[in-house]
Amino acid sequence: MFSISLLSRKYIILHLTWFAFFLSFLVWFSFAPFALEVHNDLSLTSEQLKTLAICNLALTIPARILIGMLLDRWGARITFAGVLVFAVIPCFMTGFATSFHQLVYSSLTMGVMGAGFVVGVRMVAEWFSSQEIGIAQGIYGGWGNFGAAASQFLLPSLGTATAMFAMGEVNWRFAICFVGIVCAIYGVIYWFNVRDTPPGQEFRRPQRSGAIQVTSRSSFWAMTAMDLGLLLSLGLLSLPLHSDSINFLNDSQFILIWIAIAVLYLFQFFKSWEVNRELIGSINPFSNNFLQSERTYPPSERYEFRQIALLSFTYLTNFGSQIAVVSILPTFFAQTLSLNFVHAGFVAASFPFLNLISRPSGGLISDRLGNRKWVMTGLTVGIGVGYLLMGRIDENWTLMSAILVTIFCAYFVQAGAGATFSIVPLIRREITGQIAGNVGAYGNVGGVLFLTIYNFSDTQTLFNVMGITALICASLCVFFLKEPNH
Repeated sequence: MFSISLLSRKYIILHLTWFAFFLSFLVWFSFAPFALEVHNDLSLTSEQLKTLAICNLALTIPARILIGMLLDRWGARITFAGVLVFAVIPCFMTGFATSFHQLVYSSLTMGVMGAGFVVGVRMVAEWFSSQEIGIAQGIYGGWGNFGAAASQFLLPSLGTATAMFAMGEVNWRFAICFVGIVCAIYGVIYWFNVRDTPPGQEFRRPQRSGAIQVTSRSSFWAMTAMDLGLLLSLGLLSLPLHSDSINFLNDSQFILIWIAIAVLYLFQFFKSWEVNRELIGSINPFSNNFLQSERTYPPSERYEFRQIALLSFTYLTNFGSQIAVVSILPTFFAQTLSLNFVHAGFVAASFPFLNLISRPSGGLISDRLGNRKWVMTGLTVGIGVGYLLMGRIDENWTLMSAILVTIFCAYFVQAGAGATFSIVPLIRREITGQIAGNVGAYGNVGGVLFLTIYNFSDTQTLFNVMGITALICASLCVFFLKEPNH
């Protein structure tokens, strides 16, 4: 009787958690379907719309790292509930914005909602075994990611249905505020209906918090290099904000941001050393034990950080490109295929819509075939081919042809994300939150990089760059990705 109730309970936890993720992404992408409406309502320029898309991703990068640490320390229940309740703030900031400057601040704040994904990765890993972790993470990630698709067709419909309260115009302000309230209410529901681990199991916390605990000196230096990459990508946001066409930051503010990034990196380096000081030794060059290790991990406790680095690159390739595409696809289809904003939203939703089946299938294939490395490699090749095909879409294409190519590409992108997170929880259980935070953050790095490229080029160039990046990533998987120890 106990085993039956436990079996039932873990699926209840899974469904409650993917829906929490669904709502967090519904909020995160709530602005994109109304981009053209806001453009007309507030007289924004095309460059300003592109900048807002980047701002929406920026703070998700540090937020995923921070929430990953909080998650491993406090557990998924309190962390996810807190993220969901927080949704009210960015939604109301956006709903009451009357200028581009206010939208920049609300978009930056909205990016925190994208960090909710990390929390569920640890929750699902606690309740499901390694033999079914791929399909469980795929369902969690795929069905939760559907929130991005739902925003494309639910929110414009809601805005249109409530147009009578906005003097005949699309009521985008009410729609965005409404989903924030719903998300916060569900945060309270989630708090009262989940627990961090199955009955009788203890929540495993890392021995030290503040940074990932590595098991080799080379892994430490690889980790600090990845931290630098995260912060530099965050600094890319300042480029469009400092451009002549946007002029949001003056020269002094631009320099101050980069100084702050340098200080933040030094602080993170110190925290990383503090957590791993016995392995690394003193970082004082005048010390007798300068860089002299005082501890060696036995082989049974070691893991290779380069696997985290490579999974971060795969997630940059698949999820990073996905959030960039979801941010621009409604506008792309509206302008390229001459659709109105409601129809463009429906067509654009075909890309994230497949998350319902494609991401779970990627995890399931990874579970069943028994070789997660080659599944990851093959799916990444498909991503490359898909984006190179999307780069050829223009006004001469029929609507059906564009949709079919979009669906083909979407399947590999999302299945690749499912395959990535079928591996992440198998690296080291007690720091799954931090690993998921780092890998997830690099997904946002990809979004920022790709949208920055888009900001200075066009959609066809963006698709081609993403396709080439995926093919490079696939080649690295062939040579360097290792099968995880279950």
